[in-house]
Amino acid sequence: MKKLCCSILLSLFSLQALAGIAVIVHPDNADALDKKSISNLYLGKTKRFPGGAQAVPVNLEVGQASRGDFDSNVLGKSSSQLKSYWSKKVFTGKGTPPKELANDDEVMKLVSSNPNIIGYIDSSNVNDSVKVVAEF
Repeated sequence: MKKLCCSILLSLFSLQALAGIAVIVHPDNADALDKKSISNLYLGKTKRFPGGAQAVPVNLEVGQASRGDFDSNVLGKSSSQLKSYWSKKVFTGKGTPPKELANDDEVMKLVSSNPNIIGYIDSSNVNDSVKVVAEF
């Protein structure tokens, strides 16, 4: 019985560790996005989806597990590198960092209500109110 309980617990932790990051948009958004175009949106290098519509990226707050994974895996930067990157952009008047939201639920709610918003959440939290354009 003890081995069975340990196996179940290990399986649950393994599934949690396998969950990835889903980049999400409004279901009406027909654009296809690759890693480079997502990175460009989040680094302020472009402000439009490939189809021409305005794109407004939203971030999770620093300290959220998905935030660190997204920063390193998609943007290729650590949190301190991103902080420095945005400090320079703000200081020179060349951009502002994406708005930060507290959790996946807030990101889902905002993305599902506005076709111009792009966000990312833990892939285990995705539902039908949004469209997944990439997973990492």
